[in-house]
Amino acid sequence: MKNRIRLSMLMILALCRAGSASEDLTELEERAMQAAVRRIAPSVVRIETFGGQERVGQILVSQAPTTGLAVAEEGYVISSAFNFIQQPASILVTLPSGKRAAAEIVSRDHSTMLVLLKVSSDEPLVPAAAVPAEAIQVGQWALAVGRTHQADHPSVSVGIISAENRIWGKAIQTDAKISPRNYGGPLVDISGRVLGVLVPLSPQGQSEIAGAEWYDSGIGFAISLSGIYGRLERMKQGDLQPGVLGISLSGSDPYSGPVEIAACQARSPAYVAGLRAGDEIVRLEGVDIQRPSQLKHVLGTKYAGDEVQLVALRAGERIDVTVELTDKLEPYAHPFLGVLPRRDSSLEEPGTVIRYVYTDGGAATSGLRADDRIISLNNVEIENAAALRLAIANHEPGETVAVGIARDGTEQEFTVKLGALPTDIPPSLPPARTPLENLNEPPPAGGVIEIKVPEEPNECFAYVPEHYDARISHGVVVYLIAPGAANRDKLVATWKTECDRRNLILLVPQPRVPTRWFPTEVGFIRKALDQISDRFHVDARRIVVCGDQAGGALAYLVAFRQRDVVRGVATLDAALSPRFQPPHNDPVQRLAIYMTMANKSPLANRIRASAERLGEMKYPVTLKHLGDAPRGLNQTELAELARWIDTLDRL
Repeated sequence: MKNRIRLSMLMILALCRAGSASEDLTELEERAMQAAVRRIAPSVVRIETFGGQERVGQILVSQAPTTGLAVAEEGYVISSAFNFIQQPASILVTLPSGKRAAAEIVSRDHSTMLVLLKVSSDEPLVPAAAVPAEAIQVGQWALAVGRTHQADHPSVSVGIISAENRIWGKAIQTDAKISPRNYGGPLVDISGRVLGVLVPLSPQGQSEIAGAEWYDSGIGFAISLSGIYGRLERMKQGDLQPGVLGISLSGSDPYSGPVEIAACQARSPAYVAGLRAGDEIVRLEGVDIQRPSQLKHVLGTKYAGDEVQLVALRAGERIDVTVELTDKLEPYAHPFLGVLPRRDSSLEEPGTVIRYVYTDGGAATSGLRADDRIISLNNVEIENAAALRLAIANHEPGETVAVGIARDGTEQEFTVKLGALPTDIPPSLPPARTPLENLNEPPPAGGVIEIKVPEEPNECFAYVPEHYDARISHGVVVYLIAPGAANRDKLVATWKTECDRRNLILLVPQPRVPTRWFPTEVGFIRKALDQISDRFHVDARRIVVCGDQAGGALAYLVAFRQRDVVRGVATLDAALSPRFQPPHNDPVQRLAIYMTMANKSPLANRIRASAERLGEMKYPVTLKHLGDAPRGLNQTELAELARWIDTLDRL
């Protein structure tokens, strides 16, 4: 930092020789910034797009010019993928000479959300000079440059580098104002060298529009240009995809260790390299790994095709492996034994007691019955339902497993062929647990309670079953209303019977603006859910986000961004955004989908496409047809939805 300050002072002194002695520091800084913009200006091009979609999801696509940065003399320009989300029919680039030339997309970097363009012109471009990654320091000047308002003059906003290695090691953070007007443009230092290329990014999402809601907020990101130059030849050959290892980790806290593999997907790079469930990752690419967040940070800068050196411990013995990352995994289908476990809070003996046997499942075919106690899988003792669920996750549908049970005081073993998670809902279910003795004191009173999230303007309330008993775990339905449809009394009356019957807590966050939901409200919804989990006995296996219309669109976003806690998403007349890329189906963090569709709904085709898309990814999708006209669920259908929630802990 001292060297950077010393260099800045030398530059200012040099400027002093050309100016009057009366010039103050502010004037000298202004001159330095103007000089920096003049230096980079020949490399900054204006991009115009024509045709394509007018709206992508909830975002109205602007037809205004955008920005790009020249990276090679022979016509290569880098820009933000956000600028092309409308899939334009044609692209024109204004060159430094003022001439306009057609351009086409050569490739996309799907990790950093950049696009490489090739301009059809013989006019050589002026490649930008990059600041070496190791020379970038927090606190130094940073100028965000764009070329949208005027083709012959760039725009600029000023800030500093506020952080490095953000978004899992991919990005530089700045407090300079960043918006769609300068996405794709350079973030430059006080000398006019390029620190990085401006893009919208978010640690919770991976799409062209993730993070766009932060524009002009003082939170902006740029991808290091020196890193882009290191990948440029690969981008000229085709798209770049994030590297995938193919494992799921134990635990839900990314900031606490150890980093133990809970499931290793068959045929994944990790599995092929020899890693297995139970292995503890301790080193990756020469970096000591003590927390899951560190593993994700190192992998964040890796691409499909990269080889990484990994060290793991297995029963205390060191394992060194080389893993070649892939661009995608074979869709993972959760294996299904065919039973629903009881939810008794404790058992006198290890194992899990069967509450219900699915009629078409492998367990029923093999002869397992309700009230059997599962004590082992493949001769490995099973302590409880959670252990059984994890053991099954390391298998695939179609495999056979040996299930040891205790029945009528004797132990038996059955061979069961695993299936896939069902999408049908059982017509009825037996009780989830044995009746509990009455408390000596009256249980806490339930009913409607107010939920206030500090520093959030949104209102929120919850309905807790009137006879809430803290000894019983309760599922949570996070209900996201259709904007403008808030009616507390009606909503509580609709859900009350099923909440009381199925031990469900209804949590109803309200949008900040009554007429619409914003993607940024995902954080508020999570905080409200955390409050409920802290105050009440919540069953982590039965947390569902339910959304109506626009609330349903946000429900998908909440569910996929909060995979560590959400186990189901139910939407009413709502579709998944076609530009949103759902994450891979995860062996450990299960997610089931329930959606309704009306034949004459304007969203019918999109809802059907969403169901097909998620089904191809092997998510268990239950699609409920409601006839012709869009409508809400009647009480019979709501009871069926509540039964679906009641089955989310199936095995």
